[in-house]
Amino acid sequence: MIETDRIVGSRFALLGLALLVVCFGISCKQEQSKSGEEGMESSEVEKTVERLREHVKHLTVTIGERSVGVPENLEKTASYIESFYRDLGLTSQRESYTYNNFTVANIVANIDLGRNPIKHYLLGAHYDSVWGTVGADDNASAIAVQLETARELKSLLGGKELAVGVKFVSFPLEEPPAFGTRHMASKIYAKKAKRENEQIDGMLCLEMVGYTCHQEGCQDYPFPLMFMDYPKEGNFIGIVGNLKSKGLTNSLYKAFRKNRDLPVVKLTVLFGGWLLPSVRLSDHAPFWDQGYRAVMITDSAFYRNPHYHLPSDTMEKLDYKFMAELVKSLVMFFTEVRGKH
Repeated sequence: MIETDRIVGSRFALLGLALLVVCFGISCKQEQSKSGEEGMESSEVEKTVERLREHVKHLTVTIGERSVGVPENLEKTASYIESFYRDLGLTSQRESYTYNNFTVANIVANIDLGRNPIKHYLLGAHYDSVWGTVGADDNASAIAVQLETARELKSLLGGKELAVGVKFVSFPLEEPPAFGTRHMASKIYAKKAKRENEQIDGMLCLEMVGYTCHQEGCQDYPFPLMFMDYPKEGNFIGIVGNLKSKGLTNSLYKAFRKNRDLPVVKLTVLFGGWLLPSVRLSDHAPFWDQGYRAVMITDSAFYRNPHYHLPSDTMEKLDYKFMAELVKSLVMFFTEVRGKH
C-alpha cells in the first residue's frame, strides 16, 4: 500500500506548475475491507455486467451517434433513460431548454433512502457524444453506470433506513460545440440549483468510466503528475476534486477502497483546477464554479483511452466488469455516508 496526501504549493515564489497545482492521494494496491462488507455478490456483479452491456449496446448501436448533429438521437436517448426509470418504478422529470432550433432536456430522477434525508447527492453523467462518434466510453459507459446504480439503490428501498437522498441527472449537452457555453446542460443545472438554493452535499460526475489497459506504461498523466508515483497500468478509477471538495473526495476514496476489486486513485487540485485545465473537462466544473462540492469519477479519458473522440470509441473496447465494480463502489459509498464532508 502506497499512500500520500499532500498539497504542493508556494506563495512566495514561482516554483513551477508542480508546486501550485496538486494535492493527491494514491492507492495502488487495495486493502481488503476490515468489515468484510463487499456490496453485491459475484452473481449480482455478473448480472450487472450484462445489464451494462445492454445499455451501452442500445446507446451506441441501436441509437448510435448522440451529438447535436443528430438531435433526434438525443431525443431517443432521453426517452430511453425515462423508460428505464419508469420500468424501475421511479418517476423522472424533464428539465427542457432550447438549443439552436431544437429542444433538449436534463432527465432527473430521485431516490431517497429514508424518509428524511440529511445528505443529498447528485450523480450526473452526460448522454451526448461528440460529432461523428457513437461514444461508448464517452459517455455511454457513464450513463450505463448511472442507471445501474439507480437500480441497485432502488432495490434497497424498504430495507434499512438511510438518511441519504440521491438525485440522478443525465445531461444532454456536454460535448463541443456546447461545452463551456451557456448551453452546456450541467452549467444550466448548476446555475439553477444555486439560484434556488438546492441542497447538494456532493455532485458526483461520471465521465468516461469504462476503459482499462493493462500494459506497463499504457496509462499517461498531465504535467506534472507523470513525474509522481502514480500507477503505470490503467486498471484504476480516478476521483478528482477541488480543494473545497477534499472531504467529499476522501469520503469516496475511503468507501471505494473497501471494494478490493476496483483500485482507486484520488486527486485534489487547487484554484478550481484552472492551472490543470484537463481536470475541468466535464460536468463537475460548473458545480465547482457555483461553490458546490463536486468530484469527477473517471477512467482518465484521453490519458488512457486512445479512442477518445474517435469513431473507434465502440462498445467492444469497454471493460464491463470494471464498470460493474464501479456500480458496487458507488452503492457502498451511498449506503455508508456518515457525518460531514
